[in-house]
Amino acid sequence: MLLLIATFLGGLITILSPCILPILPFVFARADRPFLRNGLPMLAGMMLTFTLVASLAAVAGGWAVHANQYGRYLALAVLAIFGASLLSSHLADWISRPFVKLGNTLSQRSSLQKDSPWSAAGLGIATGLLWAPCAGPILGTILTGAALNGANVQTALLLLTYAGGAAVSLALALLVGGRVFALMKRSLGAGEWVRRGLGALVLCGVVAIALGVDTGWLTRVSLASTNGIEQHLLDAVRPAPVAASPAPKAGDKLPVEGELPALSGATQWINSPPLTPESLRGKVVVVDFWTYSCINCIRSLPYVNAWAQKYRDHGLVVIGVHSPEFAFEKDPANVAKAVRDFGITYPVAVDSNYAIWQAFNNEYWPAHYFIDAQGQIRGHHFGEGDYAGSEDLIRRLLSDAGYTNLPTGYVQPNAAGAEAASSGDTNRSPETYVGYARSEHFASGQIAHDDSLNYHAPDTLQINEWALNGHWIVGKQSAKLDQADGSIVYRFQGRDLHLVLGPDSDGKPVRFRVTLDGKAPGADHGADIDADGNGTVTSQRLYQLVRQTHGTGDRVFEITFLDSGVHVYAFTFG
Repeated sequence: MLLLIATFLGGLITILSPCILPILPFVFARADRPFLRNGLPMLAGMMLTFTLVASLAAVAGGWAVHANQYGRYLALAVLAIFGASLLSSHLADWISRPFVKLGNTLSQRSSLQKDSPWSAAGLGIATGLLWAPCAGPILGTILTGAALNGANVQTALLLLTYAGGAAVSLALALLVGGRVFALMKRSLGAGEWVRRGLGALVLCGVVAIALGVDTGWLTRVSLASTNGIEQHLLDAVRPAPVAASPAPKAGDKLPVEGELPALSGATQWINSPPLTPESLRGKVVVVDFWTYSCINCIRSLPYVNAWAQKYRDHGLVVIGVHSPEFAFEKDPANVAKAVRDFGITYPVAVDSNYAIWQAFNNEYWPAHYFIDAQGQIRGHHFGEGDYAGSEDLIRRLLSDAGYTNLPTGYVQPNAAGAEAASSGDTNRSPETYVGYARSEHFASGQIAHDDSLNYHAPDTLQINEWALNGHWIVGKQSAKLDQADGSIVYRFQGRDLHLVLGPDSDGKPVRFRVTLDGKAPGADHGADIDADGNGTVTSQRLYQLVRQTHGTGDRVFEITFLDSGVHVYAFTFG
């Protein structure tokens, strides 16, 4: 209920958001007409279209996004004609004829004429197609939840609630605007000029949307952005994430954090037949949530592997739960290859539908849950680090279960490459996503969503800024190089630089070359390139491109792809 209230309030304050500004002229264009026959049907049409398009985007994925792009083009054409009709009464009469005829046929009320609610609803449907991409944190949370949970009644209800909140705010603006417009017409006799002015505003709005100004420049310069307000609403109703449990002191009673949930939601098992809580009774269990392109997961895997091997004959069962972050990580063949490449021999549950993730109410990669021999969760740890504390807890649970002669000491994996421990530099650059859904610090101008564009990097970058050069198609999760010899530049700080890359759907390898500060990396090259900076993208995974031999200083990284078709997902640093 609290989330519904926050969602409604988030929609209600949409009237203050910059992305709603180009839509307001379409709303005010009917402010001087009866609300029940004009304003209300238009707002209903907007709500219906918005909810439908947003639901399709959440449930069906990329194809709906592209369908919506075509819908936007159609809507722009409809609204351009509508704006022109406001400028010309003759054009308005000609355009209104089919709407009036349709309204008469459907409602058998010839008196509606130009005030046909069907005409207003049609306008609302077209406007809703333009409104649908305007999403702040609340709507983003709804769509993210839909992607994780799949289609359900709750997601549809949240979308409708958000749309309802926005419609209420627009209705209030419409009612107030109606009084203002009526006063202007009575006192100034300027009805025709008002009409023409609205037509000009509508056409300006169409141009702004067509040029991407509605989601680009307006968002950057507006002082009325509501993202912060929406985020505060979410923070107020969202449960606080559970902190990592501290390592228990000797003699302290361990907490009980719940029961080991069912593992039946796995879509596949690797290295084992399906496991159940019942079959694991009497064993101490460590559940490790990971995904194979996550650098934090990769750096913790050597410890999880070592625990599994060290204590497997002493009552410990380690279960890896692979819950994907990117779409390509849902491919069972990709997961199986990663399991082999990382030398994982313990059971791995492929959790591509996030069923186990949800059963644990988990929010992190990596996340370790420690379960006693009675199937009770007695501790957890999120992220990297405190491996000695985790091993102490494992030994404690094994001892409590009656296992004796346990191996002593702590595991020392001595991992190399991307699996080696982080540098520990707290000033290192943050994880950076290339897809527009979560991209930050982009320095090549406005991103063209899902369309090919020739990007240019600026001459200089600030720390943690990145830029594109060449023809790219930037999608929600990744950017695809449309023509050969495109590049990405990033001014970073850290010992290591990793980049999640993948070839196109045909699997054709993509050659690339890396430079640091305009030169070959030499001794600072990563595990996936040579000293001259040459490498090849052969599969969808994380590539280690830089490992500085001395320090974690500020460097300018550039990767140039000699072939087209590469997909670039995210940067991580160590």
